Amino acid sequence: MRVLLVEDDRQTSDYVRSGLSSDGWDVEVAPDGLDGLEQARRATFDVLIIDRMLPRLDGLALLRQLRADDVRTPTLFLTAMGAIADRVAGLDCGGDDYLVKPFSMAELSARVSALARRPAAMDAVVLRAGDVTIDRISREVRRGEQSIELLPLQYRLLEALMLHGGRPVTRTMLLERVWGLRFDPRTNIVETHVSHLRAKLDVPGAPSPIVTVRGEGYAIRAA
Repeated sequence: MRVLLVEDDRQTSDYVRSGLSSDGWDVEVAPDGLDGLEQARRATFDVLIIDRMLPRLDGLALLRQLRADDVRTPTLFLTAMGAIADRVAGLDCGGDDYLVKPFSMAELSARVSALARRPAAMDAVVLRAGDVTIDRISREVRRGEQSIELLPLQYRLLEALMLHGGRPVTRTMLLERVWGLRFDPRTNIVETHVSHLRAKLDVPGAPSPIVTVRGEGYAIRAA
């Protein structure tokens, strides 16, 4: 899996390259916007990671040009510009995700993995993980042969976990994708709803399909 990182700060690019490489990613680095534009046009990547403030061509202009050229590679903005207006601008110009510096490598890796898997997963009608299935048309949830009734928010939470195919989903990602929050309300809202979802999915004598990944978040048990 190939990532193009467009980042002019050498320390940041070395940190990201090292972290993602240890997770199995092939990372190429472009030190400015024009170089990033050329590389993204010339080669095929699974994910683009773009800083907002870049020499020669800023991140927003870079992505606008790529989208105008019909380059649809999933893109994450990695930037110190964290105001709501900045996030909206990044998503409006064609970005798929937005992570503010400083960041944890676990968070970045989880988001990059999610973007790489998104195209196939988003189109799937039926999601499966172990013996849990979701029919996304009828919104029916089953564990084995048992049909499970979920509240709308519980359904969205389970769907968000299953779209990641067994990879960890961080608390921040769940707040964004399930609750639409781009800030941390500093409550245990995620933990409470995961607990309620587990209570509906768990069956006696079998492992819970939702796993807590220490230091990272939650994952659906893939098998």
